[in-house]
Amino acid sequence: MKILCVRPAPGNRSQAILQAGPLRLRAALGRSGTTSRKREGDGATPIADMALLYGYRRDRRISGAGTSLPMVPARADMLWCDAAAHAAYNRPVRAPFAASHETLRRKDELYDIAIVMDWNIRSRKRGCGSAIFFHIARPGYTPTEGCVAIHPRDMRRLLPHLGPKTRLQVR
Repeated sequence: MKILCVRPAPGNRSQAILQAGPLRLRAALGRSGTTSRKREGDGATPIADMALLYGYRRDRRISGAGTSLPMVPARADMLWCDAAAHAAYNRPVRAPFAASHETLRRKDELYDIAIVMDWNIRSRKRGCGSAIFFHIARPGYTPTEGCVAIHPRDMRRLLPHLGPKTRLQVR
């Protein structure tokens, strides 16, 4: 599968329809909907065409989900820097880490599969958004902080078809 197309759902800016070939799947977006001017902490999902780079996984929680994307087992010391003024902004870091960060091995299921999308990664600008992942949705598809999230069943269904040439397009 080369393209995952995400469009906001009618009547709810923080939910979307993800199209993967003939499939149409429900998805969650940022609490502020989508934006073409992404800023750190705005709660919006960037309108962009993003490559899927690699991912983190909790092997014991999501089983039988193979993919050709590089996947890293999430450990307790794995974090993601979201402090715009820090040199490691929008990069993985290790605990202990004093600056603001996301924990990649969460107690809930959201990052059981967390795929890093190329938003502000290869061409990084401070303050333009960090930790934009394709991950597991909360029950009820409640809003994300700016990511795209789907049901665990749908993630297991898509993973075997995702690879280094797959792009996620948010419209």
